[in-house]
Amino acid sequence: MTDTTSTATKDADVLSRLEQEGEIAADYLEGLLDIADLDGDIDMDVEGDRAAVSIVSDGPARDLQKLVGRDGEVLEALQELTRLAVHRETGERSRLMLDIAGHRARKREKLTALATEAVEQVKDSGEPVKLKPMTPFERKVVHDAVAAAGLRSESEGEEPQRRVVVLP
Repeated sequence: MTDTTSTATKDADVLSRLEQEGEIAADYLEGLLDIADLDGDIDMDVEGDRAAVSIVSDGPARDLQKLVGRDGEVLEALQELTRLAVHRETGERSRLMLDIAGHRARKREKLTALATEAVEQVKDSGEPVKLKPMTPFERKVVHDAVAAAGLRSESEGEEPQRRVVVLP
């Protein structure tokens, strides 16, 4: 077997594993929606190196807002519970991402814009820019956006005051 074939096989195995994670998560979340008597459809995808599952609804967004909570707190908890359900089934730690009613997608757009502003500020001033404290998800989005813009960033501080610093 050549290196190319070996790599393709590994990629297919990873994709298959991530799709399995998405299926397990979807089943778990369907059960939760039934228990909570909420309407929602489950969308599954693979984004980079992780399974991505979204709960979307044709109905009023406020129904699913209960599952997002204030500032995404309930969403974060549901993501962890879903990851645990996947772990229970597979025996593997999951990095699955959960979005509900587009909350994370909207947050990602805002954070990317914030990172872009910080990058411009650093390029103009040549000085590091410290951002406000963020959750791990928020920091990851900012780090990715900063790297895509060609600069470096690092996290500093302790939870819950951990923040991103954009470096020249």
